[in-house]
Amino acid sequence: MSVTSPTGGGPSLPADDENPFGRLGEDPHGSLRSRAVNAYLARVTWPMMLAARRSHPRVTAQMIQRSRPGLNRTIERLNPPPSGTRVGPVRETFRGGQIRGEWVTGRRAADPQPGTRVIYYLHGSGYVVCSPRTHRGLVARLGNLTELSAFSLDYRLGPEHPWPCAGNDAIRGYRWLLAQGYRAEDIVIAGDSAGGHLALDILAVNHATRTPQPGSMVLFSPLYDPTFDLAVDNQRSGVHDPIINAITARKILRLYTRTADPDHPRMRIRLTPEMTLPKTLIQYGALEVMGADARATHADIVGAGGVSVIQAWPDQGHVFQLMPRLSSEARQAVETAARFITVTAPTRTDTAS
Repeated sequence: MSVTSPTGGGPSLPADDENPFGRLGEDPHGSLRSRAVNAYLARVTWPMMLAARRSHPRVTAQMIQRSRPGLNRTIERLNPPPSGTRVGPVRETFRGGQIRGEWVTGRRAADPQPGTRVIYYLHGSGYVVCSPRTHRGLVARLGNLTELSAFSLDYRLGPEHPWPCAGNDAIRGYRWLLAQGYRAEDIVIAGDSAGGHLALDILAVNHATRTPQPGSMVLFSPLYDPTFDLAVDNQRSGVHDPIINAITARKILRLYTRTADPDHPRMRIRLTPEMTLPKTLIQYGALEVMGADARATHADIVGAGGVSVIQAWPDQGHVFQLMPRLSSEARQAVETAARFITVTAPTRTDTAS
């Protein structure tokens, strides 16, 4: 694990040797269980993906729509919420658009209440699959450990709703929380995969519109480059992800991005030193092709003068935190993320400034 913070008098986090939110062990390998699961997935999923590519060289909208329900159900079964989790659906009209999602409150957390801290969760999806329901277990575990309620956004997906619909929904959801009475410094943005790209989009648009930034951010295997060129290059360099084939994933992402200019500032998001950025934790699996995206996100935050902690978890795949039944490290990683959220709570000085 590395802790990187800007030089000078900006905000800082403890160094590795005194880091209170957890550090990786000395073992350079993951658990035997994780290695066995990844070996099995590599033997099973890669031949299936290659066969699918040969028989269906084009990824179509119809293929995504047909496979979406089954994939979502599988993720739900692998990621059940803890007992005692309370869920409250949200369907509201706000500033000319829809706010859809759910409040997820663990058994140890109080009901949502403006004036307290809150997690704003943006699920991963490749921008075409998943929902708050698929990620309810992960969100609930994070909420249990932090004793915070979480609002999990149900943003619009491609191919039915192309770019930038999901980003617009994520920005609207953040502003909806502010309108509910939550202070920006009390909002923790958390997200995985495509949700990481949505989180960066929120930061950039907040800066452009002078909207106050969240207090902290946690990203699991974030997507940085929606063209997926970084991941494809990473795969061609020899990274063998047990789950994701970068070539196929790039085709899937294009069902959402379509003809969007890859250099548009909301596609290729650039963080700059003029921005006020939240303290950030990034976790990714050392086996995943999107590791390059995680490292680029970290470098962008640090290059803009922000504070970022990045963790590469040995022998783990994409968003392994979502799969506690498959990854022995999932629980430890979420506990680490929860400690980070607790450590970065705003102080009276932060709130008064």
